[in-house]
Amino acid sequence: MFEEIQARKALNKIKKTSRFSLPFQWDLNIYRGCEHGCNYCYAMYSHSYLEKEEKISCKGKKDSDFFRKIYVKTNIAEALEKQLGAPSWKKEVINIGGVCDSYQPAEEKYGLMRDVLAFMIKYKNPITLSTKSDLILRDIDLLSELADLTQVNIAVTVTTMDEKLGSLLEPVASPPEKRFSVMRAFKDTAATTGLHMMPILPFLTDNPENLEQVLSLAAECEVDYALPGLLYLRGETRKHFFNFLACNFPELLDPYCRLYAKGGADRAYKAELYGLLRNLMQKYNLSADYMKPLKIKSSSPKQLRLTDF
Repeated sequence: MFEEIQARKALNKIKKTSRFSLPFQWDLNIYRGCEHGCNYCYAMYSHSYLEKEEKISCKGKKDSDFFRKIYVKTNIAEALEKQLGAPSWKKEVINIGGVCDSYQPAEEKYGLMRDVLAFMIKYKNPITLSTKSDLILRDIDLLSELADLTQVNIAVTVTTMDEKLGSLLEPVASPPEKRFSVMRAFKDTAATTGLHMMPILPFLTDNPENLEQVLSLAAECEVDYALPGLLYLRGETRKHFFNFLACNFPELLDPYCRLYAKGGADRAYKAELYGLLRNLMQKYNLSADYMKPLKIKSSSPKQLRLTDF
């Protein structure tokens, strides 16, 4: 179900964190809610955020509404141009789709990304964009044009190459092979590309065979970086994910309760996992340094390390 709304502004300033530096300062989300239905989605909170920021009534909604009720900011392009055209705008990097995928199925109906990208081209504004959908290839012409003018990074998330498991975890997202086709296609442009192997799900996608398969394919695609990240569970996401386990993998409920006594997995598990990942990254000559290919400068950047997750 789609509900069309008017956004007060297109870009939101990202709050600084002492944990690590990000290669962008602003966030742009065309949609609130995401049809991809990823059962580990950290952004389920955002409907209540929308209520606060956009004055939309979302009270009393179940977390599943995040996947079924999609708020569409139909004036996003006009709101964006107001901000990009302002004398105070400094052409800082904009992260597109950081909360809700801009290329989810709703985009097939509304096609708002083409107008957004047209204004990015007009103002030569750098972007980084993350997705789980090969619908992005529809706009490769505009993204290629923008990449010839300024910095463009295309990050594609892949958690598993097991299509059966993937269809349970991410029921409406593109199959993993189609996501790798996106990385291959953008290597012929001036854009940089990255693999987001996140979240890694304990006992489901953390086996060495899956991790190596994903990273080896990323190396074949010549990605500029590969960024693994371990599942973190809190709030609505924790409740939803445990319900998902109860329905699909009940045998994992107790192991998850022990491993995730708090929001993050315990240290011993993380140390073993990231040791394995470091070896695989070295084997395939992959870097986790996402800042370098984007040419983002910081006075005192703290790069993400495999142990930071």
